[in-house]
Amino acid sequence: MNVLFEEDGAFKTGTIVADNDTSLQVDTVSGKRIKLKAAQVLLRFAEPAPAELLARAETLMAEIDTEFLWEVAPEGEFGFAEMAAEYFGHAPSPSEAAAVLLRLHSAPIHFHRKGKGRFRRAPPEILQAALAGLEKKRQQALAIERMVEELKAGQLPAEFKPLLAELLYKPDRNKPETKALEAACAATHESAERLLFRCGAIDDTHDYHLGRFLFEHFRAGTGFPSFEPPVAAADLPCAQIAAFSIDDAHTTEIDDAFSVEMKPDGGMKVGIHIAAPGLGFGPDSDLGKIARQRLSTVYMPGKKITMLPEGVIDAHTLAAGQIVPALSLYLDVAPDLRILAHETRIEHVPVAANLRHHDIEPLFNRDTLAAGSVPDFPFRDALIRLWELATVLEVGRGQTSQQNRKDYNFRIDWEAETAYGKGQVTIEERPRGSPLDMLVAELMIVANSTWGALLRDAKLPGMYRAQTAGKARMTTVAAPHEGLGVDCYAWSTSPLRRFADLANQWQLIALLRGDKPPFPPKSAELMAALRDFELTYASYAEFQRQMEHYWCLRWLLQEEVSEITAQVLKENIVRCETLPLILKATGMPTLERGARVRLAVADVDLLAATAQARFLAVLAAADAEENDANDVEEGAG
Repeated sequence: MNVLFEEDGAFKTGTIVADNDTSLQVDTVSGKRIKLKAAQVLLRFAEPAPAELLARAETLMAEIDTEFLWEVAPEGEFGFAEMAAEYFGHAPSPSEAAAVLLRLHSAPIHFHRKGKGRFRRAPPEILQAALAGLEKKRQQALAIERMVEELKAGQLPAEFKPLLAELLYKPDRNKPETKALEAACAATHESAERLLFRCGAIDDTHDYHLGRFLFEHFRAGTGFPSFEPPVAAADLPCAQIAAFSIDDAHTTEIDDAFSVEMKPDGGMKVGIHIAAPGLGFGPDSDLGKIARQRLSTVYMPGKKITMLPEGVIDAHTLAAGQIVPALSLYLDVAPDLRILAHETRIEHVPVAANLRHHDIEPLFNRDTLAAGSVPDFPFRDALIRLWELATVLEVGRGQTSQQNRKDYNFRIDWEAETAYGKGQVTIEERPRGSPLDMLVAELMIVANSTWGALLRDAKLPGMYRAQTAGKARMTTVAAPHEGLGVDCYAWSTSPLRRFADLANQWQLIALLRGDKPPFPPKSAELMAALRDFELTYASYAEFQRQMEHYWCLRWLLQEEVSEITAQVLKENIVRCETLPLILKATGMPTLERGARVRLAVADVDLLAATAQARFLAVLAAADAEENDANDVEEGAG
C-alpha cells in the first residue's frame, strides 16, 4: 500500500513498510525511510506506483479549471476527495483525487485551507478583491518590464518625471518606478544617476548637486511663507557718526560697520555697529519662526539662500546712504591703543560707505602699510588706525597672523552657456589674513567676546562658541575659546544670516532694555535651537565645500587644464596650489607633508564630482601652506 502525504509544505508519496495504526513507517520515492503520524496521510492507494502518482496528478490538474471548480464547490468546508467526486461525477481514482488536491492547493485566492486536505471556497467579495489585486500586480509587473526596457534604451519613462527628485535622492523601494530603475541599473551596470543622466532626466550637473541639497533641506522650496512685517524701530537716538562697512563685492547682508572718532589726545572712540533685525521682530513672530527653521543663510558659488526674506534684509542691512537700527559697541581707546572702557547702545546708525575688498586691497595692504605709502581714499586714516588697533588686539590674544593662507572668490557668469551647462566660472585667489581681514576679524572678536561676557555676567544664556583641547563646540554657557584666546565667544555679529547671532541679539536687547529675556536660564528652547543650529550650520558649510569642489572641476574642464601643481597633505591626498581642490593621486611616492608635486588630471566627471589625478614629478620645495578644514576659526565669521 502506498500513501500521499504532506511534509514541509510539499506533497510526497511513499510505500508503507509498517502500519501501527497511529503511525506509519514509509519508504519515500527518494529511498529515505521516515516515520509518519497517521493524521499526516492524505490518501492511501494501491496503484499507480508512488513515483507515478504525482506526475499523473499534475497532468490531470492542468485540465481542471479553477473558476469552474470554485463555482461547483459547496458553501461549507470540504475535503479534496469529496470535491474530486463532485467534479468528476464518480468515485475518483487516486490520480484524480490527487489532481484536485493539487489544484485546490495551487489556488489560495479561490480556496482557503482549513486543515490537512480540507478547504473552503473564498466568499465572492473577498475573491473579487483578491483577483483585482492579482491583476494589479500583473499590470504592475508588465509596467516595470516596459519601464526597464525604456531605460535600457535611453528613454525616460513618463512615470518617472514627477518622481525624479525622489528617484535620484531618496528612492522608495516599494514603488514600481524604483524597482524598474534598480532592475535597469543591474542590467546596464550603471548607477541610478548615470542611467537617468543618459535618459535625459538630468539637464545640468550643477542642478543635480544643488537638487540633492534642496531635497534634503528645502523640500517645500526656497520661497518664504507669508509673514507679518517687522516693526520699525522708533524712538532710537541717532548716532552722530559716519559708519562704513568692509565687505566683498557680492555681499548684500551687511551685518557690520565701523566708525572712528579721533580724540585730541591721540586716542579714539571706535564704534562697532551691528545690524539689529532683533529690534523689528522677536522669536515668536512669523519672521522669528522662519529664522528658527532656516537657521542660517546657505552660501555656494554664484548663489545663496538667505535666512531672512530679501525685503527684511534690505530694511536692516547696513547699506550706504541708509540710517538703520543697530546694536553698537563703542570702545574708548587710549593713544597707546589700550582699550580703556566699552559701552553698548541701541541706536540708529547712518552708514556713509560700503568699502569693497577689490577696491581697497590694492591700496591698503601689507606692502603699502609697511612703506607708509597708503594712497588717499575715503576712510583711509580710520582704516590705518583700526589696523594698528587690530595688531595690538591680536598680540593681546596671544595670536599671530598667518599670512601664507589663501581664500578663493568664485564668480559665476550665469548668462554664459558652456559645453558643461549654464555658467562660466572665474576663481580668484585672495591671500587670507590681509590687513583688511585682520582688522575686521579682530573687531568682531572684541564684539563677540565683550557681548558674550555681558550675557554671562547677567547670568543669561546665549549661543556660545567654545574650544578646548582643540575641539570646538556650541554651548549655552560661557566657556573659553582657546583657539581665539578669549574667555568666551558668543556669535553676535551676523544676525542677518545666522540664527545664533540673532538669538544672542534678542538676549542683549532684552538685557539693555531691562526686559524679560526671550530665553531664560536653562531654556530648553534655546538648547534645542543650539543643537539644530550646530548640525544645520555644519551641513550648510559642507554643502558649500562640495559646490566649490564641483566648480573647481568645472574650471579644469573649462580651461582645458591637463596638469596641475599641488602640495601633499597626507600619503596620496594633495591640495592644488591655485585652487581650493583636494584630490587623491595615483602613483604617488612616499613624500613629506607640504612636498610640491606635478600631477596629470584626466577623466573629470561632473556628475560624480570626481577627477583622476596621476603623479608626474616632485617639484622644488616651497613654503608649506596650512589651510586645513579644521584650522582655528576666524573671528570675522
